[in-house]
Amino acid sequence: MYTANLIGFSLAVGSSAFIGSSFIIKKKGLQRAGASGSRASSGGYKYLLEPLWWIGMATMIIGEFANFVAYMYAPAVLVTPLGALSIIVSAILAHFLLKEKLRKLGILGCILCVVGSTIIVLHAPAEHSISSVEEIWELAIQPAFLLYTASAVAVVLVLVLHCEPHYGQTNVMVYIGVCSIIGSLTVMSIKAIGIAIKLTLEGSSQALDKFNTAVVSPIYYAMFTSLTIFASAIMFKDWSGQNISSIVSVLCGFMTVLSGTMVLHSTRDPEKLPSTDYYTALSPQISWVVHANGEIWKQKENDELHPEFVAFIQPDHFK
Repeated sequence: MYTANLIGFSLAVGSSAFIGSSFIIKKKGLQRAGASGSRASSGGYKYLLEPLWWIGMATMIIGEFANFVAYMYAPAVLVTPLGALSIIVSAILAHFLLKEKLRKLGILGCILCVVGSTIIVLHAPAEHSISSVEEIWELAIQPAFLLYTASAVAVVLVLVLHCEPHYGQTNVMVYIGVCSIIGSLTVMSIKAIGIAIKLTLEGSSQALDKFNTAVVSPIYYAMFTSLTIFASAIMFKDWSGQNISSIVSVLCGFMTVLSGTMVLHSTRDPEKLPSTDYYTALSPQISWVVHANGEIWKQKENDELHPEFVAFIQPDHFK
């Protein structure tokens, strides 16, 4: 059992390295594509022609495949929290490649992630032995897991059909909520399929482009990991047979990792918005000029600015 956990741990660590790198590579690709065309968050697809974005996607696929294999050998409560290591990789690479400064408190966040992950590894439960595909099916049709699945699908439908059109471009929780909820179900499916494959072989963008990586990574990790552990506890009964001490230790380790991700998030610089040139020609030709004394008059393109000029108000300002 512990040998299997060690294999799963090694694969999960390798997966985190690839996935953490893929965030940065794809972000660089999105930035290059956005510099020469419309951004992905604005509905543009220019990034699909950017080789760097595809390299990032390939890197992520390799990482996810390693993660997929890790679930064959170790329980979700061990593999999933180790995803925090991808945040450390992402934070370090973002510091050097994206110029998103990693401050001293951010380094503390990285240390907390490592400490929390170590606690989880030391106290993770051993994988329950599953001897047949029929046993996997019985676990999948448990009333508690079916209720969780139905609830997850209902919440996702509300997020996609109602929340996304109204809040998708302004609230990071919409896209991350969809990814995290679906992701928790996907992990259970992947784990079930992986175990079935193992038994057979044995013979029996828009959020990333829209929001800063410092925002996306920690929130996605927290939601995805929490929901996955919850779903795994329902379906595979990871906690059965474990003493209170081990359970509390794993939960403390997870909270330590979560604290580390939050510290990393709070210390990273916000993404810089493109600067606006206030001296470019205005369109249409006529704009309003506001004076310090409160008077308003129309200003044409060739008129000189009045000494008491305060601000331009463009015609589409209140749209």
